[in-house]
Amino acid sequence: MRADLSPLIAATAQWLTRSYPASGGAVASALCEAQARQAVTVAAWLRYPTVMDAALVGMAGPGGSARLDGFSGAKADDAAWRSWVDEVVASWAACLLTDPALAAQAVAGLDGGDHTTGIPMDFRRLLAPDAHDRRAAALLRHPDLLAPVALLHRAQLLDQLEDPGQALIA
Repeated sequence: MRADLSPLIAATAQWLTRSYPASGGAVASALCEAQARQAVTVAAWLRYPTVMDAALVGMAGPGGSARLDGFSGAKADDAAWRSWVDEVVASWAACLLTDPALAAQAVAGLDGGDHTTGIPMDFRRLLAPDAHDRRAAALLRHPDLLAPVALLHRAQLLDQLEDPGQALIA
């Protein structure tokens, strides 16, 4: 049984791509979104590693984008999707997008988890972006621009990668 984190993943990836948009046209937007979605997926699967964790966040909701909007300078609106943005997942995704070694460690940490059992994992755009990916997501992968968001929960991500069995939801 898989818990559905897709609303949280979609909303958090959308927040990232709206806050740090692609530079270029439609293809660049698609490449930027793919990178954001891969980073957010890895972060969400780490944050909510079990089916029970995912089910709980599905019932309680992840918290929304209000605090993040202040860091990114994004103009908040009343869009319903914003309530599904997860601050911790966005922060962890920002860490993964700006630190290739950390991204590789995080993807390796997913192996054998509830979300990855029996499915192939391909996070190439996150782990090995080509020149087109890098150009499209120049803002999304810029360490200085993402630093305020990444630093919010970086220590918690590092703790999770060090001890994957720890309880995260407090």
